[in-house]
Amino acid sequence: MLQTMIFTIEEINRDEKLLPNITLGYRIHDDCNSPEISTKVVLALVNGQEETYVNQLCDGPLNIPGIVGGAGSSVSMAIAKTAGPFRIPLVSYLSTCVCLSDRNEYPTFHRTIPSDEHQSKALAHVIQRFGWTWIGTINSDDDYGNSGMRAFVEATHEFGVCIAFSESFHRTDPAEKITRIVQVIKKATTKVVVAFASLGEMRILFEEVLRQNLSGVQWVGSEGWITADFVNVDRGRHFSAAAIGTALPAVKVSGMRDFLLTVHPSRFPGNSLVREFWETTFKCTLSLQNLTDAVSSFGALTLCSGSESLHQINNAYTDMTLDGNSYNVYKAVYAFAHALHDMFSCERGKGPFVNNTCARFSTFQTWQLLYYMKSISFTTQVGEKVHFDEEGNPTAAYDIVNWQMNSDGSLEVRKVGYYNGSAPPGEELELNPRHIVWSGGKREIPRAVCSESCSPGTRKAARKGQPICCFDCASCADGEISNTSDSTECIKCPPMFWSNERKDQCIPKNIEYLSFNEILGMVLTIISLVGVCISGLTAGIFFRHRDTPLVKANNSELSFLLLFALSCCFLCSVTFIGKPSVWSCVLRRTAFGVSFVLCISCVLVKTILVLTAFKANHPSNNWMKWFGPRQQRISVFVLAAVQCLICVLWLLIEPPFPVINIKYYRETIILECDTGSSAAFYSASGYIALLSCISFVLAFLARKLPDNFNEAKCITFSMLIFCAVWVTFIPASVSSPGKYTVAVEVFAILASSFGLLFCIFAPKCYIIVIFPEKNTKKYIMGKVGRAECLKDIHQYVLWFDNAFMIATIDSEFNDAFTCSWK
Repeated sequence: MLQTMIFTIEEINRDEKLLPNITLGYRIHDDCNSPEISTKVVLALVNGQEETYVNQLCDGPLNIPGIVGGAGSSVSMAIAKTAGPFRIPLVSYLSTCVCLSDRNEYPTFHRTIPSDEHQSKALAHVIQRFGWTWIGTINSDDDYGNSGMRAFVEATHEFGVCIAFSESFHRTDPAEKITRIVQVIKKATTKVVVAFASLGEMRILFEEVLRQNLSGVQWVGSEGWITADFVNVDRGRHFSAAAIGTALPAVKVSGMRDFLLTVHPSRFPGNSLVREFWETTFKCTLSLQNLTDAVSSFGALTLCSGSESLHQINNAYTDMTLDGNSYNVYKAVYAFAHALHDMFSCERGKGPFVNNTCARFSTFQTWQLLYYMKSISFTTQVGEKVHFDEEGNPTAAYDIVNWQMNSDGSLEVRKVGYYNGSAPPGEELELNPRHIVWSGGKREIPRAVCSESCSPGTRKAARKGQPICCFDCASCADGEISNTSDSTECIKCPPMFWSNERKDQCIPKNIEYLSFNEILGMVLTIISLVGVCISGLTAGIFFRHRDTPLVKANNSELSFLLLFALSCCFLCSVTFIGKPSVWSCVLRRTAFGVSFVLCISCVLVKTILVLTAFKANHPSNNWMKWFGPRQQRISVFVLAAVQCLICVLWLLIEPPFPVINIKYYRETIILECDTGSSAAFYSASGYIALLSCISFVLAFLARKLPDNFNEAKCITFSMLIFCAVWVTFIPASVSSPGKYTVAVEVFAILASSFGLLFCIFAPKCYIIVIFPEKNTKKYIMGKVGRAECLKDIHQYVLWFDNAFMIATIDSEFNDAFTCSWK
C-alpha cells in the first residue's frame, strides 16, 4: 500500500492537466495499528513537532493539508477525533466501521472503501440467496467486528434469518476462550458460520480449528480476511477451502507493476521498510551486523548480494492487478489531488467563501480544502467514477469470492459474483452458484435451516421459547389456504370459495339444491306425478260411477273438489324441486298454502256433514236446511279465501325470495328460498294447522257412528296421518339442513296427500271396482242382516280399518238415518 501511494503521487505529479505546476509531497508514519500512537503522531503534525517521529525533515514550513489513513477503524476514529477540531480532511482506505459515517462525530472523515453497512447487506444477500436461515456468527471484539456484525444481524433480520450462536473474541483473549468458541461451532446444529473479523483474529481462530480437527464448516467471511492467504498447512487448507465472502474489487492499473519492480535497497538506502521487504521476500539479510540474529530467528540465512531481482518473484506484490485495499489507497490520493485542483481552479470573485473569495495558494486553510473534498467527482484511470455521499462514503461494490483448491493443493481466491449497492432493489447481487465449490468439495448448496420448509397448504407454527426460524408446519384450517412455501399465516378464502384438499388453492364451493337431475329429485317428482295420476284415476272412477248409490251417498261435488285439491297438493310439491328462483319461491309457498287449505276445507266440511247428518234423527229435522249443498260450497270458498288473503298480503309485504345459505355447511353453498315475511309465513302455516286440528277433533268425536256410516273414521285416520306427518317434519327438517330439508318437506307434502287420498277414497274405490254388488241402495241404507253386515265388515277391515262405509246427506237416503242397531 505504501508503494501504491508513492506510485500514485508520482503519477499525479507527471500529469500536466491535474495540478499543473504543483508538486505533491508526502510524509509517511507507521501507526502500528495503535490508536495511541496514531493520536500522538497527529498531535505532533498539527503542533509542528513532527521531528520527534521522523529521521529527516523536509526543508521549509510544515504544511499538512490532509491525511490518508488509517487502516483500522479504531485508528481512523482516533485520528479523526484528533484532527477534526483542526478541520483537517481525512480519507481512509481501509476503515469500514459504520460509526464513522456519523457526521456529528467525524465531520472531516471520508473513505474510499464502502462502509460495513453495505458489506453487511452484501453478506445478507448472499445468505438469503442460498436459503440459509439458521447460521452462526463470529466477530472480532473491536469496532470493525462489533459494528459490522451488528449491521449484518439487522440486515439478515429482514430476510428472516436466525442466529444459532454468536461469539466474539480478540486476538489477545486467552486460549481457553478460543477453544470454547471452536467447541461451540462443533456442537452447533448449523454448519454455516459467518465470520466478521480481521485477519489477526481469523489466523488465531483457524489455528484452533486445525488443532481440534474441525471440518465440514461452510465459512462466510468479510473482506477483512477472505482474500488473505494465511493458511499455510495443507491440512488447514483442506478445512478452510470453499470459504465464500465479500472482497474489494481488484483493479489493474497501468504502470503499477513496472514501478513496483524498480524497488531496490540501493535506491532507498535509509528506508527500513524497503530493507525489511527485501529481506523477507528473498530470505536473506542486508546487514552483516544482524546476520547472527537473523540466523537464530529464521534459520540459516545468507547475506543478500544485491543482485536479486523482483522480476523472478511471483507473488501478490508483483501481481499486475491491484488488490482492493491498494486500489483504495490509489483513489484516496487522487481524491486529495482533485480537491486541491478544484480549489486552485477557483476564479476570483466566483469563490464559495465570504464575499465570493477563493482560497489562496500559499495560505489556504484546511477547512477550505475540506469544503472541496465533500463535492469532488472524478473518474479513475480504469474508468470508475468516484464521489462521496453526504456521509463521506463511496459507492458500494464488492466481488463475491470463493476459496477453491487447485490441482497442486494451493488455495486460489476466485470471483463467483458481484454486489452493486447502487443497483435497484432485488438486482444488487449477481451470482453464479455453478462456479462455487462448497465445503468438502461438494457442488450442492449446503443446507442451513432450523426447520425444513413448510409446503403450500401449511403455515409456520412457532415453537415456544425458540427463534422464529425454528417452527413446526401446521396444516391450514378448513376454508383457509397458503399458496406459497413457508407461509406465516393462512389466507381465508372468500365467502363463495372453499379450500381444496391440499389447502393450497381456493376453489368454488359446491352449490347444493334439490335438483331434478339427481336420484332423490327424480324419485320425488315421479311420486308426485303418480299421486296426480291416482287422483285423476279416482276422479275418473267416481265420474264413471257417478250415478251409483255409493258415489251419490259420498257427495260427489265435495269429492271431486277434494280430489282436485289433492292433485294441486301433489303438483305443488314439484315446485320445491329445482334451482330456487323468484317465481319458484313465491309459487311453492303460496301454492302449498292454498292447495292444502282447500284440501283441509273439503275434509272439514265432510266431517261437519257427517255430524250434522247424524244430529238429524228424523227426516223432517231442520238441521239439513242450514247446511245444504249451497252452504257447503260457501264454507269451502270462505275457508280457502282466508288463506288466499293471507298469501296476497304476504306477497305485498315481503314475498319469499331465493337466498344463498353458507351457514349450514362451510364448504357448500345451499340455494334455498327465504320465507320473506315471518309473520305471513307463520300465519299461513298456522291457519293450515288450525283447520287440521278442528277437522281431526270433529272426526274423532264422530268416530263411533254405525259401521255402515263410518266416514268419520276414515277422516279421523286420514287427519291422524296428516298431523303425525307434519309434527314429525319439524325435527326432521331441523336435523337435515340443506337440500334434505326441502326433500323432507316434499316428502311430508306427499305423505300427507297420499294419507288423505287413500284413507278417504280407497275404501270407496275398493267397493266400486272389486265388489260392485255392494254398491246398492239397500246396502248403503243398512237393510242387510246384522250377521251378513258384520261378516262383510270383518272381511274388509283387514285392509281399511273398518273404513269402507259412508254417511249421506242426500234426501234420497234420509230414511237411512232411522236405521237402528241392536
